[in-house]
Amino acid sequence: MKKIFISSFILLVSIGVAKAQSVYQPYNYQFYQKLNADVYSTKTRVHSSLKPFLADDSLLRARVDSLLNYGVVKNSAYAKIFNEHLIDYKSTTSTFYADLLPDFNIGRDFSGKKTTHYNSLGLQIGGTAGKKFSYNVAGYLSNAKFPNYLSTYINQVGIVPGQAYARRLTNDADAYNWSYITATVSYTPFKFINISAGRDKTFIGDGYRSVLLSDNTSPAPFFRVTADVGNVKYMAMWALFEDPASTSDHFIDRKKFGVFHYLDWNVSNRLSFGFFDSVIWSNTDDSGHSRGFDFSYINPLIFLRPVEAANGSPDNALIGLTSKLKVTDGLTLYGQFALDEFESKNFFHNPGNYRNKFGWQLGIRGADLFGVKGLNYLAETNTARPYTYSERASVINYTANSEPLAHPFGANFREYVAMLNYSYKRFDFSGEADLGHYGLDINNLNYGKNPFLNYQNPAHVDGNYIGQGLTTNMVYLQGKIAFLLNPKYNLRLELGGIYRTEKNTAFNDKTSMLTFGIRSSFRDLHTDLASFKSH
Repeated sequence: MKKIFISSFILLVSIGVAKAQSVYQPYNYQFYQKLNADVYSTKTRVHSSLKPFLADDSLLRARVDSLLNYGVVKNSAYAKIFNEHLIDYKSTTSTFYADLLPDFNIGRDFSGKKTTHYNSLGLQIGGTAGKKFSYNVAGYLSNAKFPNYLSTYINQVGIVPGQAYARRLTNDADAYNWSYITATVSYTPFKFINISAGRDKTFIGDGYRSVLLSDNTSPAPFFRVTADVGNVKYMAMWALFEDPASTSDHFIDRKKFGVFHYLDWNVSNRLSFGFFDSVIWSNTDDSGHSRGFDFSYINPLIFLRPVEAANGSPDNALIGLTSKLKVTDGLTLYGQFALDEFESKNFFHNPGNYRNKFGWQLGIRGADLFGVKGLNYLAETNTARPYTYSERASVINYTANSEPLAHPFGANFREYVAMLNYSYKRFDFSGEADLGHYGLDINNLNYGKNPFLNYQNPAHVDGNYIGQGLTTNMVYLQGKIAFLLNPKYNLRLELGGIYRTEKNTAFNDKTSMLTFGIRSSFRDLHTDLASFKSH
């Protein structure tokens, strides 16, 4: 097996023939959508569905640089505030930067009659060494009091959404503190090969959500090899996840591994297809036997399902497809399909069977809507059938660190989301509308939303449908106005508002709140979610 891996690696490396430097740009939807006009232009073939970007493409690099260096302030007394890193060193062979990352926010939840806050102070360092090596490390210490619906989520799951394990403050049982760390090192030995490792997130898709792999979970250790050969981009990634006691069916902390392959093929400037697969396996099985890392999954050039099947293993395999069609420069159609389990008899002849586990996404997005430069839009729908992403045991389900690896709603849902973003000079305006329809568990029966429950104990074997169980409808509306102070690390003043309702026959929750603060960094702090557990 070791010889196979070495041979595969040599083959990948042999593709590259020129030196290059890949610069890491942390993934953040609000920042990345500003690249729409270039990424989704019919004149380019940017591999848009694998994020974070390594912005070494000349067109992409130029656009990213223009955003990160907007509004140069020549007066040195103000440059540190409005344009530069706190520490910014450049030489002919290396660069180094460092920033303090303040994130202080106060709000009022009028429905819950609660004053909320979000206090975070971070530090990031990064830079390059030569033309082949770059790095970025960021760490934050945070504490917060959230609106009631997010507190409910945290109390159930034990995680601040997408961040880290939450600890209750001793002097306020309704507030939490946590630490958040990301670290990425990137090595580009040849123009078409990149090797990255660290602790971070990976997103696959062209939409706001992903039914394959998203930025929904907290950062996890990973090792990733990416080959970019013109019209084809290929990724192989290995990761280590937690299966914590808060969501484990054995009520103990365990670890699990994941391996992910993704191939993106730009058929032309307008059309692309992607092929995805993954396998999740446990470090220790339910009998207490330690398995460790499975080296049969180490070959980066093969797709995994045949190997997993040939091994006769109990591991959890998931496969998927992505597609994208640039209709015009201002309109792109995209989609995804995730298949968690396939049994032809039920798939084609019994659509309500609990083993028909799959999800899909359809969407449109574009730039310069109505001819207004900087007005970007997105509209998509996401669906996952009951029991998708779940398995026989929580330790091998499609989750990481107590949260779904794909869509934050879990399964047994249908979602419609629309977003508008507009940038004018240093002002950013954004709006989101999200409608969710899903079914929560009721009467201690598994109706298929919670991916941590054993799918082999369904409420119904046949006749399953989306929204079954405690049928629930969610409406989420959010608007933000931000004034950008320093584009280098996204320092901004931000005013925001949220209106949210979640209603079924058991409860009717409402949230209406305003927030204001000084924010920084490129972290995505998702608040547009719904718990996959019942209250």
